Amino acid sequence: MSKSVSSSKGNSSNTSASNSSAEGVPGESKTSVLDANVLVLNRFYMAIRVISVRRSLTLLYRQCAEVIGNEDGTFISYDFDSWCELSQLTSLEKQPGEEYIQAVDFELQAPRIVRLTRFDRMPAQSLRFNRKNLFARDDHTCQYCGKTEPTNKLSLDHVIPRSHGGPTTWENIVCCCLKCNSRKGGRTPKQAHMGLLNDPVKPRFNPVMIASADDPRYECWKTFLPAAG
Repeated sequence: MSKSVSSSKGNSSNTSASNSSAEGVPGESKTSVLDANVLVLNRFYMAIRVISVRRSLTLLYRQCAEVIGNEDGTFISYDFDSWCELSQLTSLEKQPGEEYIQAVDFELQAPRIVRLTRFDRMPAQSLRFNRKNLFARDDHTCQYCGKTEPTNKLSLDHVIPRSHGGPTTWENIVCCCLKCNSRKGGRTPKQAHMGLLNDPVKPRFNPVMIASADDPRYECWKTFLPAAG
């Protein structure tokens, strides 16, 4: 059986945009429905990572994962076929926050949570150091003035500038608005008389998991996430 899916928002799934960043920090792409976030649980319902809708559908089709849905406060598991059947019903009366992908002859609802059917361990891999996780860690808030901005109005700043020997690490990169970034320039916070709201540290948990849970689309994640503190 072969099923082909594409984003229900046109051809945007193939569109990406690069954002300016502190030198040495990997970039980040714009998202479509297929690139939206999906929380991954291990076999024992422990949150282990965030993947894209596209990747989750591959795992689902290969029977490596099942969708975890919420019906009246009860979590129910769906394999690929049963999720397709449910999607055909829910697409007739779509609810706020639901997103759909256009399949060959029906719309497939984008999963929010999947559970791996074989994996029972916590991942040993290190948290990925990139723009997405850095912005999520700092809650899209300038660490100098405290202003919250959309991603396209933010940059990343080396607290100790590279010209002063500052490294590109979790502990030396902060989210910064464009105005503060321009004001600080190539100076240290002390030289620029600009204090930090928080000391930059490597997060204990995946910051995208924690930050995404504040998005109404991912409200269902909160049951499975650790406290951010």
